[in-house]
Amino acid sequence: MVSMGGLAGFLLLALLALHGIAVGESQRNSLNEPDVPFPPACPTPHNLAAICHYGQGRPRYLASFFSGSGSSHFRRRGNAINRLESWYSLCCSGQVAQDSSQILCCATQAWKQALSQFCVEEYSTMTLAYECCEDRGDARWSCFNSELPNPNYSPTPGYTAPEVPLQPGFTFNANAC
Repeated sequence: MVSMGGLAGFLLLALLALHGIAVGESQRNSLNEPDVPFPPACPTPHNLAAICHYGQGRPRYLASFFSGSGSSHFRRRGNAINRLESWYSLCCSGQVAQDSSQILCCATQAWKQALSQFCVEEYSTMTLAYECCEDRGDARWSCFNSELPNPNYSPTPGYTAPEVPLQPGFTFNANAC
């Protein structure tokens, strides 16, 4: 026979567990790994407006998002996303590019540079590098632009990105457009 207190305790734990699954900024998958949707899509004329207008509605990955150990590859992905979003804000601000074709060129340069830096960081560890980093040239960009978790750069409903300082290291080259 089950006591009323034991049943109430069980129900309370079940409710807390179910509630905890959908709460908080750090969503996790079934393996209790951080959810870092990666890779980001290459900027196109079709997603450029969303890149520029919904930047504050897409997640940023602060250090507190990751557990203390065992998530370094997720941390590198999060850092790449943070870097890219920072550089997108620079491209979209009108400070370095004025018309939509220049903004698209700037965003594409930022995307390639952020993912190139991600690959450098991947190879600086003793772990297996992200598969697209093994490719070179156009093959690398095609690989990164396949199987995309958010190709349209849609915002996350109800999310507002925390203030993150502008990441250094990106300079738009208008002559490359």
